[in-house]
Amino acid sequence: MTSLVDQDYIKMIVFQLADKEYAIPVSNVQGIEKLMHITRVPKTLNYVKGVINLRGVVTPIIDLRERFGLPKAEYIDSTRIIICTLNNMEVGFVVDSANDVIDIPVISIENQPNVVGSAEVDFISGVAKIENRLLILLHLDKVLVSENN
Repeated sequence: MTSLVDQDYIKMIVFQLADKEYAIPVSNVQGIEKLMHITRVPKTLNYVKGVINLRGVVTPIIDLRERFGLPKAEYIDSTRIIICTLNNMEVGFVVDSANDVIDIPVISIENQPNVVGSAEVDFISGVAKIENRLLILLHLDKVLVSENN
């Protein structure tokens, strides 16, 4: 008899952008940091805010609101930088707040919805319905690829 194993769930970090909740796999997340000084880098894309020195590692910072074409918002006490590792590179994502870590049942994940006119649709790998919440699952590889590539 087989028992339920961890593959039936994906552990995700849930964060807020505007009025929506997004999720990324914990396996990609190195840490969640309070907002710190970001050094601007000239001639970068508008959503690349600059770099931070995080424990001796220079880490590029991307504002996900700007990346997704959402309205800008002031950085406040709840603003966080989620540090992720992708393709052996560390990158930080500025989000409105990092809410929690949850186990999402794999069976609750649906394919990306066909949404017309949404800038973020290219970055979505799927959606998960958990109780009364709708979580948008991000495809981090695509978030990092610029339109110019």
